[in-house]
Amino acid sequence: MTTLSLIIPAAGSGVRMGRDIPKPFIEIKGRAILQRTIDKFINIQGLRQIIVVASAQYIPLVNKLVSGYSRSALQVSVVEGGSERQYSIYNALKHVDEKAELIAVHDAVRPFVKPEKIMKCIKSANETGAAILGIPVSDTIKKVNTEFFVESTLDRSVLWQIQTPQVFKTEVLIKAYEKAIKAGFAGTDDSSLVENTGIKVRVIEGGVNNFKITYPIDLKIAEQLIEETS
Repeated sequence: MTTLSLIIPAAGSGVRMGRDIPKPFIEIKGRAILQRTIDKFINIQGLRQIIVVASAQYIPLVNKLVSGYSRSALQVSVVEGGSERQYSIYNALKHVDEKAELIAVHDAVRPFVKPEKIMKCIKSANETGAAILGIPVSDTIKKVNTEFFVESTLDRSVLWQIQTPQVFKTEVLIKAYEKAIKAGFAGTDDSSLVENTGIKVRVIEGGVNNFKITYPIDLKIAEQLIEETS
């Protein structure tokens, strides 16, 4: 059985949501988004560690939210984030159990990922070294210049909107971050750092419900989804 460490970055702000607290700590139907996200992973076979990354001022709150998840076979910890998401994950990597064979990184505000999709991603990463969830782009995508004129229309048949979790063999992700930090390379997700090392990343089709809660309208959608499944 493959052992898995899960990193959940939750150090972002709630600016776009227009709330006083970061999005992961907003409650939906009496339960924090962060908790609903962890719930989707808690029964994944091989999960041995959960590391939540949070801003210093919210670490006490996160400790309270995750206190009920610890058990003999599962270590749960909270670490302080960095100035950017990339540095937050890098901080978390320093706390990964040395016995973890795979590391999954999942956004704290994607609480509707399906466990079966997580398992497919884990299986693929175990085989290839790197696997991520995504969905084919459905909208027309155009490349626009700095003056906001269209330069070209991209072929959407080869474009995918990437989600999380993103799962990697432990040594693959650690080496990718070490190389990026040393070179000053900034990626938009974990996969981009791994790609930068020359390793191929496989995409597993996710689902439209695995969206990132970002704006107030997303909260209303989330409430509706929870009502439909409760």
